[in-house]
Amino acid sequence: MRREWNGLLVGKDEWEAKHPQLEPLRARPDPQAIKNPRPDRKEPLNVDVGGGGYPDRGPDLIAVGQVGAVLINLIEDASVSLTGVGVTGGVGEANTVQSTSVSTTGVSAATSVGTATVPTITATYAITVNNPGSGNVFYQDGAQPGSAGRDVYEGFTYRYDQSDSTNSGHPLRFSTTPDGTHGGGVEYTTGVTYNGTPGSAGAYTQITVAIGAPTLYTYCSVHSGMGYKVNTL
Repeated sequence: MRREWNGLLVGKDEWEAKHPQLEPLRARPDPQAIKNPRPDRKEPLNVDVGGGGYPDRGPDLIAVGQVGAVLINLIEDASVSLTGVGVTGGVGEANTVQSTSVSTTGVSAATSVGTATVPTITATYAITVNNPGSGNVFYQDGAQPGSAGRDVYEGFTYRYDQSDSTNSGHPLRFSTTPDGTHGGGVEYTTGVTYNGTPGSAGAYTQITVAIGAPTLYTYCSVHSGMGYKVNTL
């Protein structure tokens, strides 16, 4: 009896040497081989693109886009937290979600998303009309803005509430020219919407300040000399 390479005992007439093909492959060094041919890369969102139905791979990525200079990742998920997300005129990154249960703590300047409603108005200003002695002018939150005007920020939405009865007959409009159409300018309408009749409940002029918007001026579309400067920051 003889022991083969695999440890088995066989007769002398059945014994066989180990075939060379059973030996481990002995590769020769390749001097032209590329070292680390696959460089490290940062993987994208661990999501199931297209909704392949693999829950262990994370939520479904619906779309990726950009609003102004703000990156938007649209994600569909059953429970997503937006804690601390801020859309601030081109600064930062926001994840917008479509969901039935969304926490929106700290979110600003967002819109209605799926079934979760996020506040869209950055600030609401109470507009009244008063005569300080030289004719009627617009007051904002009980004070006359004066030559310095008032500040707004690009990418945010502001509502100028004209529901007070003193606004009757004085529609508030925007222009890039002091005193608007009364000063030789034209009405500025980018991002501007109107609702109701000035002096009535629910009346307002609303503006979402565009990125790169010029300095604006409020004015009354009917009467001259009522508006003030709006600094876009």
